[in-house]
Amino acid sequence: MYKYETIIYWSDEDQSFVADVPELPGCMAHGASPEKALENAQEAMHLWIDTAREFGDPIPAPKGRRLVYA
Repeated sequence: MYKYETIIYWSDEDQSFVADVPELPGCMAHGASPEKALENAQEAMHLWIDTAREFGDPIPAPKGRRLVYA
């Protein structure tokens, strides 16, 4: 499990919860519940980090904050 700050909020536009990982630009996921959005965000983080490694891009160290509901 990654320890990047994850902000979860309801999106009226998407009619779902959105989990945004601000420390990894563009990394976000959605789900029908906050828990599902977080689960999907963990997978998105994994893919984001794998892609960064593949292209030799820097991977920021997590700041350690875990979960914020907004």
